[in-house]
Amino acid sequence: MQGLVRFETESGVARIVLDHSPSRNALSDAMLDELTEAFTSGKADPDVRVIVLTSGHHSVFSAGGDLKNFASQTSSAAKYANLDRYPRLCSLIGNLGKPVICAANGHVLAGSVGLALSCDLVVARESAKFGCPEINVGLFPFMVSALLGRNIGRLKANELMMLGDSITATQAAEIGLVNRVVPDEQFEGAVSDWADRLAQKSPLLLKLGKDAMYTTRDVGLSEALEMLRAQLALALTTQDVTEGITAFQEKRQPNWTMH
Repeated sequence: MQGLVRFETESGVARIVLDHSPSRNALSDAMLDELTEAFTSGKADPDVRVIVLTSGHHSVFSAGGDLKNFASQTSSAAKYANLDRYPRLCSLIGNLGKPVICAANGHVLAGSVGLALSCDLVVARESAKFGCPEINVGLFPFMVSALLGRNIGRLKANELMMLGDSITATQAAEIGLVNRVVPDEQFEGAVSDWADRLAQKSPLLLKLGKDAMYTTRDVGLSEALEMLRAQLALALTTQDVTEGITAFQEKRQPNWTMH
């Protein structure tokens, strides 16, 4: 790694920190490569139960795509090839098998909106803003549009992408772009609370559940129900289901076995 991303683990929680303040954490090729490496490490580590994606910048989560890359004089073929990093990262997060919290401790702009929406939960600091300003510099959030369209209403998504205006964290919550908005001084505690609570759930059932949701998100209702029926039947064969129900009945904390 070049030091654009920090990867830290403690008590079952991994923190992936965007950490290149000079560029306001622009999603350069190098940044995307390091993020992919960090998420791959978190996926492979059996001790990691939940991942928190956040920023080391004092006011910006990420400014989005690296404009210098977009304006470079490389060939069209080279530009097309380089653009595979972003969709691969978004798909990796969806297929991670572990819950991912986006801790939006600063402004979430352009391509980083899609990065945030690739996560399972989004907690935003009250002072953060969200926006897709690409159109203001003659671009369009092409790949981000796929994630926006799957998470918020069509008209609001169009407004964000076509006008290029930013909205407050509270407005983002109102349209379903974030789960929770927290006062700045309470933000770290709120993120830690959710991460700790997720780390106490059955890792196996969270994986089965996340995989099922990701796989069935874009299929028809009848097909989705049939696929989910099979996943529920599989889940019911696990020891963790038996342990979870037994612990509930005995009024004690469950001891997850990952089987």
